[in-house]
Amino acid sequence: MTLLVRDTVNERLRAAADHALIIQPLLDVDQLGSASLDLRLGYDFLVSVLTRRPSIDVGRSADYRAIGSYFQETRRELGERFVLYPNQVVLTTTLEYVGLPADCYADISARSSYNRLGVPIATWLQPGFRGCVPLELFNHGNSPIELVVGCRMCQMRLYKLEQPQQYVEHGATRKYYGDVRPKVSSADADRDLAHLDSIRSVN
Repeated sequence: MTLLVRDTVNERLRAAADHALIIQPLLDVDQLGSASLDLRLGYDFLVSVLTRRPSIDVGRSADYRAIGSYFQETRRELGERFVLYPNQVVLTTTLEYVGLPADCYADISARSSYNRLGVPIATWLQPGFRGCVPLELFNHGNSPIELVVGCRMCQMRLYKLEQPQQYVEHGATRKYYGDVRPKVSSADADRDLAHLDSIRSVN
């Protein structure tokens, strides 16, 4: 496993299909640093909202309610503000569409400036990922924060693997592949839930 630095990332951005790295659009050459690449906050948001339900059910009980019903969709244009309130979960994506080759994976983290405001970001992208990078935002501070759509909010570090990998899980395409807008959790679609139900019914 090797961290890709600026020159190697630039080579990958111009490489042939099998080894190409896709990051579009790159609005500013300053997005690419010596060992990381800044990614921008996207347009679309899914905002968690309070409901009369006591909890979000990921086990699909008799009175199951879709996870998407606990979120409200909203959109802002480039340069507009989005207010992230304390203790609020907001799902969004990067402005950039990212395509990773099969021999690379990526770590995504908040830029230091946003960590210091109490908005950490921590996720990673598996080899072969395609889509706008999903971001889960949470304001750990006491004050609302105005985020600007298009701001450089997080950074991506790319790593080369010794062996290329396919973007699959146990023979199936992954749940969040190819998305360009935020998507709510698919925890209620996990295959192990049916297995756990069968174990419970036996007992």
